[in-house]
Amino acid sequence: MTQKELAYMEDAIKHEENLALIIKESINLLDDENLVSFMQKQMDNHTAMQKKLTMLLEEKADE
Repeated sequence: MTQKELAYMEDAIKHEENLALIIKESINLLDDENLVSFMQKQMDNHTAMQKKLTMLLEEKADE
């Protein structure tokens, strides 16, 4: 993996991490249970994507 590709992957992982954190903080401010449920699903999606990207990066590092 080139340095440029590595930097892109690291940026993507941080982006997903930041989105999940922002959503988590937003959930704490919400009263509407439907909106909380929706936002929880969004947070789960971004957390899962962060894990997938991290695993992909680890696989490439092992090669």
